[in-house]
Amino acid sequence: MYKNILVPIAPDHTRDTGKALNVARMLADEGATITALTVIEMIPGYIESQLPAGQLERNRDEMVAWLKAELGGVKDVKAAVVSGHSGRTILDWAAEKEVDCIVIASHDPGLSDYFLGSTAARVVRHAHCAVHVIR
Repeated sequence: MYKNILVPIAPDHTRDTGKALNVARMLADEGATITALTVIEMIPGYIESQLPAGQLERNRDEMVAWLKAELGGVKDVKAAVVSGHSGRTILDWAAEKEVDCIVIASHDPGLSDYFLGSTAARVVRHAHCAVHVIR
């Protein structure tokens, strides 16, 4: 069905990683690209200036290692780590890479989600491609 599938994976919500990747595989055409994307939230400049030299690079390297471990060495999924605001960055990355389907895990909405909106809700509302939500 889809040629270019994005599976955002939040490091604090990994319980559905395998399920999301399996759904992506079921939705994928022969030869499709599946990318697991983790977004590192940006650190405000006033905090970043207080960090030891090279700390942001070490954080990114650790996140790349974590994502690869989370994927368990699968060969059919690419890993990508970027920095930014999670909802906006996922949408921008999907548009830039011409993603035609996003498979995203979501928790059951609570009261705070109605005021702030979860990342999954933002992606569903603003994506310019198909979005499959896993619960």
